[in-house]
Amino acid sequence: MRALWNLGLGVLLATSCAGDPLSVPPESLRIIFDTDMGSDCDDAGALAILHVYADRGQAEILGCIYSSGSVPYGAGVIEAINIYYGRPDIPVGAAHADAVGDPVDKMTAEKLAKDTAAFRNRIVHNREAEEMTALNRRLLAGQADRSITYLTVGHTKGLYDLLLSTPDATSPLSGHELVRKKLKRWVALGALGARNADRQHRKDWNFSFNRTAPYTKYLVENFPVPVSYVDAGEDVLTGKGLKTTPPGNIVRTAYRDWLWNYEKKTLDDQRPSWDLAAVYYAVEGAGDFLLEEGPGTLECDVEKGCRWVTGKRGNPQTFVSQKGGVSTTMADYLNALLAAKPANQPPATVRSASAAD
Repeated sequence: MRALWNLGLGVLLATSCAGDPLSVPPESLRIIFDTDMGSDCDDAGALAILHVYADRGQAEILGCIYSSGSVPYGAGVIEAINIYYGRPDIPVGAAHADAVGDPVDKMTAEKLAKDTAAFRNRIVHNREAEEMTALNRRLLAGQADRSITYLTVGHTKGLYDLLLSTPDATSPLSGHELVRKKLKRWVALGALGARNADRQHRKDWNFSFNRTAPYTKYLVENFPVPVSYVDAGEDVLTGKGLKTTPPGNIVRTAYRDWLWNYEKKTLDDQRPSWDLAAVYYAVEGAGDFLLEEGPGTLECDVEKGCRWVTGKRGNPQTFVSQKGGVSTTMADYLNALLAAKPANQPPATVRSASAAD
């Protein structure tokens, strides 16, 4: 994928990555983005800033996975965002069943996905996208060994299905073998609150709710490559950066719809930036805003949730938290990313009721 450097934005977004040099990812990361798009608007923001990183040459988006099937329109929204940022050919995979996920369409994903006149997406329903495990296996098989970052900002079912997949025409390797051979690491927005002074289990949306807990537990206990769990963004409010973008920007529309329909708020009220923080970490490492703790292990209980326990284990695990006193500066940083104009500006689209503000 050819990436373009936006000089002005590059100066604005420059950051120092202090601490362990292992926390600083290499340039042009190859990323598979796994999301529960539609449950919350920060998924749309996360994919948006990942595209901006790709514009800067810091990331390559190999594919996008919508692994929550309860609202079957997330894949269409993903494709529409990819089109807005000038990357219509990024493959999109989706769950073809509804085993996990929020059953409430809080972001009006159905309305957005069906507005193909405005957003030019070809995928509307999940079943029109490639099945997620088939796509994951195809993406992994075609890449160099230990070259891929798998980034989850939603539930864990998609990665679980990949790990338990069997040999097929794409690869003679099992899911475990393919993941061990091709993935460099797994970065997850999850285990929120698991690192606490009382060492208590905590449930969070991605890892414990919407029927995903058993899949999380298996992954945490069996994942064959290093894992980083990101717990950040709660008090980092973003969204107002989208006000300067065109009304036809589907990310702007997604935030507007979620904020109004679910909380009766506007872009000025903004939304916490959990998923955006995970993308930031995946691409930039700890940087100016985050802290890494390790070695340790995440213990998961299907009923109680997860807790972080300091200490060594066979598979390296890192717990990533937010520094104190950085919520405003981090929000400004992320809002600047959300406001960035796509380097590959798509042709003008037809305005519609969905896209109009």
